[in-house]
Amino acid sequence: MRRSAALLGLPLMMIVAGCGPAGTEPAGPGVRVDQHEEFDRRATAVAEAWRPGPAWTAGYVPLQESTVLVGEPEFTAATKTAFLAGWYRVQADLPAGQPADGTVRFPDGELRVPLIGAAEAYRQLAPGDPPSCPGPPREPATPPPAAPGGPDDAVSSRPQGDCVTLTVSKVELGTAPVRTSRGEAQVPAWLFTVPEISAVVARVAVAPGSVGAVPEPVVPSGSTPKNLVSAQDIEAVDGATLTYRLGVGSCDTGITPLVQEHDHLIVVGGTVVPPTGACDDMLNLHSVEVTLTAPVGARPVLDALSGAPLRLATG
Repeated sequence: MRRSAALLGLPLMMIVAGCGPAGTEPAGPGVRVDQHEEFDRRATAVAEAWRPGPAWTAGYVPLQESTVLVGEPEFTAATKTAFLAGWYRVQADLPAGQPADGTVRFPDGELRVPLIGAAEAYRQLAPGDPPSCPGPPREPATPPPAAPGGPDDAVSSRPQGDCVTLTVSKVELGTAPVRTSRGEAQVPAWLFTVPEISAVVARVAVAPGSVGAVPEPVVPSGSTPKNLVSAQDIEAVDGATLTYRLGVGSCDTGITPLVQEHDHLIVVGGTVVPPTGACDDMLNLHSVEVTLTAPVGARPVLDALSGAPLRLATG
């Protein structure tokens, strides 16, 4: 069963929720009917071409990065930069030895997998040496006394920029929620407690040989529909509410999310009104939200232009 809709604004309302021939639904303000029909045809072709291998439903195929935040982090601009760059220093003992096999728990079953050790997980979490900068101060810093040589000497004696390194104060083996090809799973992970962000940074512990690859997409034949833009990634999944990001131009207007639902997958994209004058070529990520007729669950979300399954964004 297929359901198609164009969705506008926040909060977004389902314009159509039913079954019928492609292209029979009314378009909303700013959406030309032919654009909606072009998306519907493209999305149908993407859905028909989707043929993942057996690992998709029987193995472990993650649809997000292997570093997962557990809890709500309290980021500053500096700590967010350090998190994204992998700037850590460990002040806790890393458990030694090779851990026993672990269990990935999916909504539809379990899978036993070999795991990596804590030292390897930390190496993946912090792949390079952090810059020479302190951890975030616990209390407001006391300004240094004025240097006798004048203001230039005082500036040169202070650290440049707002550079910090995150501290790992505790390491233990546990689990973390990971979006996979079989829905959200509880996956074995090494948990690194980071006081500066008041959260735990988890690094998935599944050994590389047990991690399945995302299938190569099959791009539909034919030209790309005019003014149709691609979905870049998923920002959040909350039941039947799906938030994803479209790649749009700096001067595009009338940005409208489009979605086609099937029982086994979801196809998304968007349409824009391009500028009539000159503009730069910069790609911008524009967040949109759609309300589906059923929870996302284990259904993959595919991009209508590339046919690729979308991954959950990190951070």
